[in-house]
Amino acid sequence: MQYLKTIENVLSDDVFQAVNWNETHGLNEVFWKQQVKQFWLPEEVAVSKDILNWKSFEFQTVYMRVLAGLTLLDTLQTNVGMNELARFTNELQVKALYTLFGAFEAIHAKSYSYIFTTLCTNAQIDEVFDWVEKNPYLQYKASKIEEVYTSIKENDDVSLWKAHFASVMLESFLFYSGFFYPLYLGGHGTMKNSAEVISLIIRDESTHGSATGYNAQQIFKTFGKVTQDELKLWGYELLLDLYQNELKYTDDLYAETGLAGKVKAYVRFNANKALMNLGLDTMFPEEEVDPIVMNGIRTDSVTHDFFSQKGNSYTIANVQPITDATFDFSGYNL
Repeated sequence: MQYLKTIENVLSDDVFQAVNWNETHGLNEVFWKQQVKQFWLPEEVAVSKDILNWKSFEFQTVYMRVLAGLTLLDTLQTNVGMNELARFTNELQVKALYTLFGAFEAIHAKSYSYIFTTLCTNAQIDEVFDWVEKNPYLQYKASKIEEVYTSIKENDDVSLWKAHFASVMLESFLFYSGFFYPLYLGGHGTMKNSAEVISLIIRDESTHGSATGYNAQQIFKTFGKVTQDELKLWGYELLLDLYQNELKYTDDLYAETGLAGKVKAYVRFNANKALMNLGLDTMFPEEEVDPIVMNGIRTDSVTHDFFSQKGNSYTIANVQPITDATFDFSGYNL
C-alpha cells in the first residue's frame, strides 16, 4: 500500500500545530472558563411544573412559534455560524472557544424541543416546525446571516470580521425578539420554569456575544481608517436591514398578544447592546424597556427546588452568576 505522503516529504508541507493554552492570548481563556462554569442541560429544569399552567394558557400558538423561531436560529448558529468562525480563525485558542460555543448552541436548540415535548402534542410540534419553514421573515433573517457566514474567504480578515459582526447580531440582537415573551410571561408568574430555561440560554448568549464581539474588535484594530469606515457602513446597513425585517417579524409573531410595541423597544435595546459588544456606536436612542423583561436578563437566582431542578442559581458548585463585573477586563493587559 502506497501512502500519499512519506516521512521524507511530510515536514516540507504545512506543519500542524497543537493548541497551547499556556500562552496568553487576550481574554479567550476567560471566556472559555466562564462558559464551562455555566454548563447545564435542559432536563435539569423541571419544565413539567408548567403543564397545569400550559393547559389554560391562551396564547399557546404564539409561545410555540417564539420557541420554534429561536430553535431555527440556534440550529443555524450550531451547524454553520460557529463552525465557519472556527474554521477560518487562525488563532487556535479562539478556534477551540468557538467550537465550545457551538456545542452550547446545540444544547440551546435541544432545550426548546425539551419544552415542546413536555408541554405539547406531536401534532402541535409538527405544525410549528412547518410554520418555521414557511414564515418569510424568519427565513429572511436566517438567510441573511447564513450568507455572511458562507462568504468568509481564506486569510481574508475583512470577510472574517463581517462574519463576527453577523454572529454578534444574531446572538446579541436577533434572538431577543424571541426571548422577550418567555421572560415577560415568567415575570408575570406564567410558565415560570420554561422561562428559567430561557434565562440559562441568555446567560450563555451573553458570554458568546461578548467573546465574539471582543475578537471582532481585535480584528478591526488591524484595519486602516478607510477600511474601518467602509466596514462600519456595511455593518450599520446590515443591522438596519435586519431591524426592518425584525419589525415585520414582531408584528406577525405577536399580533394576537398586543405586545408588539414592547417587543420592538426590547429589540432596539439589544441592537444597541450588540453594537457595544463590537465596540461601535449605538444606533437607537435610549428608551424605556419593560422592567419585567429587563429583570429577566439578570442571571442571579430565581426560585428553585435544589433537589428537583437546576436553574441559573445552581449549575455547578461554587459558580458565581454573571454580573457586569464579569466583563470588567480593566485588570487585563489587552
